[in-house]
Amino acid sequence: MVSRADVNYNFTDAELDELRAFGAIESHKAGDLIIEEGAMAPDCIITLSGHTDIFASTDEGRKRVGWMERGQFAGDLSVLTGQRHLSRVEMGADGEILRIVHADFQRLIAGNSYYSDIFIRVLSARREFSKNRGFAVTIVIGAAMDRSVYALRDLLMKHGVAHRWFDPADGPVAGHLLAERGLTEDNLPVAILGAADVLIQPTPEQLAAGLGLDLLPDGATADVIVVGSGPGGLAAAVYAASEGLSVIALDALAPGGQAGTSSKIENYLGFPTGISGNELARRATVQAQKFGARLVSPVSAASINRDDADAYCLHLADGRKLRSRAVVIASGAKYQSLPIEGIESYEGRGIYYGATPMEAQLCSDAEVSVVGAGNSAGQGAIYLASVAKKVYVIFRRSSLRDTMSEYLVKRLEEHPNIEIIPSTDVVALHGEEHLAGVTYRCRETGAEDHCDCKFLFLFLGASPNTRWLPKEMVCDERGFVKTGADIAPLELVKAGWSLDRMPSHLETSWPRIYAVGDVRKGSVKRVASSVGEGSVVVSHIHQALAETGTPVG
Repeated sequence: MVSRADVNYNFTDAELDELRAFGAIESHKAGDLIIEEGAMAPDCIITLSGHTDIFASTDEGRKRVGWMERGQFAGDLSVLTGQRHLSRVEMGADGEILRIVHADFQRLIAGNSYYSDIFIRVLSARREFSKNRGFAVTIVIGAAMDRSVYALRDLLMKHGVAHRWFDPADGPVAGHLLAERGLTEDNLPVAILGAADVLIQPTPEQLAAGLGLDLLPDGATADVIVVGSGPGGLAAAVYAASEGLSVIALDALAPGGQAGTSSKIENYLGFPTGISGNELARRATVQAQKFGARLVSPVSAASINRDDADAYCLHLADGRKLRSRAVVIASGAKYQSLPIEGIESYEGRGIYYGATPMEAQLCSDAEVSVVGAGNSAGQGAIYLASVAKKVYVIFRRSSLRDTMSEYLVKRLEEHPNIEIIPSTDVVALHGEEHLAGVTYRCRETGAEDHCDCKFLFLFLGASPNTRWLPKEMVCDERGFVKTGADIAPLELVKAGWSLDRMPSHLETSWPRIYAVGDVRKGSVKRVASSVGEGSVVVSHIHQALAETGTPVG
């Protein structure tokens, strides 16, 4: 639990003297605005004399939540990430501040481990402290079962963006917020960003741009582009950036990948009490940004082609083009759906592909069905059972033990709110505007049964996200990317391999394009394995880039 002591640090006079080299001293009067609530790419503010006041928006309105005296700094994690600032900073008394502008602050963090440790520790604690107390500058207004509202909240949750959500059906607050801005329920969903910005019926991509999650310009270049920001992609971004390579890391949804939807990962080395996939992704994201990597999402890759002998051009779905000398394919795999006609109409309206706090909030004290027999299904079922009235775990196999870790199987069997239903298929879905019930059939007897559950969570076998790759790139019959020795000599010839050497262990049939994690043929589908591959691939990239000797720019 984060305490008030964790969210402050007092720089000594000697430290302040060193930090002055990175910023500019400003004199201000009491009441002067220093940082506006919701400001993008905010500066780091260190108080030199007088004090600064911190104001945050809560359900009770904006209130003073703290102040910074000499040697203390204002700001939250957005000072590093460039996203919207969670609070308003004003001068509380006449005095001086040291302003380190956003770009200079990023250089300070990347180049000085001593100050990096201080700032990141305190800024991360402040973000958690603010989240626990409901401080947020982003507000979403819309109905719980509106698919577009779910998509917006899913984006915010996966990016760790503190926000408040109001359903007009739950009380007058939503109506008051709309009326203050001259809006009605016909305008829903609505996203309110900071002091003034309002987005009406935004897409997730528009919301991301408004939050500062995607500010990547067309034509951007980097030494390495990482496509996919799951565990493997994040590891590649961290190691490449820490070793001096310029990095752009993209993801179609948010950092974390499939692992990011895991409510609790308990068998990952170094976390004896477990860690949620979202928290693991958040920490890795901050780590990558610390070293200067640019993380952008939600952004989808559409295609890739050879730009010239030494560079590749990555085409994004929105038309932007990026260039790099090396590419890491870490686009992972996605859970499969059920072969039931019309299932798409229930997605976000009762059917979900991950169990996070947002989904748990929706299905509190309700009956829930979880379909799947892997660790993700087990973790999701146990997490949902903490809030749901009943959880049914449905799977086609006769036993969970062939596909699920033993510790999870035992917890499922011993949990009073969980019923295990083996050798069973979901065969029909019921409901009009949202899911209202499920019919399932026993594979052994053919007998059918009905459950009035309004929430169905699918954790089924995954298929690789490789449709954007060129047909010349060698993949197996299921679409997983072949690398290294798995690529036959004839396949290399057909792919147009032009180098005298053979592909390295994680290299694809195109030089300097690599595949790591779940998307790669033969990979072990575990978080630790993906992280290992993402780390190792950077040494291969260094060797390959040395062959070209030409900067991408």
